[in-house]
Order: sequence, then structure tokens, then C-alpha cells
Amino acid sequence: MKPQDVTVLEPPRLTPLENMFLPAVLGGLGTTLLHLFRSVSGNVRTLQYPEERREDRGVLEQGMDVRRYRGVHRLNRDEQDRVKCVACYMCATACPAHCIHIVGDAAPAAWPDREKYPIKFDLDELRCIYCGMCEEACPVDAIELTYEYDLVGLTRQEMIFDKEKLLAIYDQTCTRKPM
Repeated sequence: MKPQDVTVLEPPRLTPLENMFLPAVLGGLGTTLLHLFRSVSGNVRTLQYPEERREDRGVLEQGMDVRRYRGVHRLNRDEQDRVKCVACYMCATACPAHCIHIVGDAAPAAWPDREKYPIKFDLDELRCIYCGMCEEACPVDAIELTYEYDLVGLTRQEMIFDKEKLLAIYDQTCTRKPM
């Protein structure tokens, strides 16, 4: 390596005031005071969950766009009340967290509109990062993220949603309007 190829970087010179981090501390205190006075004036975005729920306050009051919220997953049904999934594995392939596991099988002869269907569809909600890639990758809109956010489980096994549980969420949420 030649000496002219080496660039020596000097750290920036700080003033004695900057060395004590005083401007940064005062800036942080200013931000804290600004948020404190905003909350006193009544413009609060914090909810006292579970006593106060998002639906009670109204989406517009909170300034939230409900279309941007991603909650628990569901598997959709088609017009004949069958699972809409055709076991193409696109959602599992697109998932960056690798939380979707599908086992496909040949569709029954009574289903001429598809070649395969999932006999097993597991989604690990604890591994999921709720990015929505599965929803975008699905060619038949079989998997969807709902607006449900009160997801509770006491064990890891309770948080692994199988096909029946995902279809049950569809049955619960398909009649309800988003917040």
C-alpha cells in the first residue's frame, strides 16, 4: 500500500460546551417538556389498555390510518366455504421470518378449480414480524392480516395458529367492519 492511498481522518474538534454534552442534554429535555405540555393540553395518543380500547376512542381522534395496521392473520374462505389457499407456498417463500409452514396435498376430485390444497397450514405468530409479505405474495388472497390486536397466549404452542384456528379468525372477523 502506498502512503498516498492512505487517508488520515481527524476527529472533529469539540468546544468545551459540546464536550460536556450540554447541548444534547438540553435538546433532550426540550423534547421531553414539549411532549409533557402536549399531553397536558389533551392531545394524548397513549391509551390505558385494556381499560381503554382503540375502538372506544375512534381512529380519527388518534390520527391512525387503519389501513396501515397489521394484526393477527386469517385464512380466507372461498364462495363454497372451502379454504381459499391453493398450497402454492408463495407466502412461505416470501416470509422473511420463516414462520409459515404448509403441507399440501392433491385436491379432491370434487374441486376441479384447483390442483392442491393445504392439509396443514401452521403460522407461528411469535416469530412473525407482521410485515405483510405473505399477504402480498398470495396469488389468490387466501392469507390476510386483520385489524385484531388483542392476541393472547400463555404458551408458545397456543401462539402457533393452525388451519382451523386461522379459519376461525376468518369466521369471527369477516362480518365485523374494521375499526
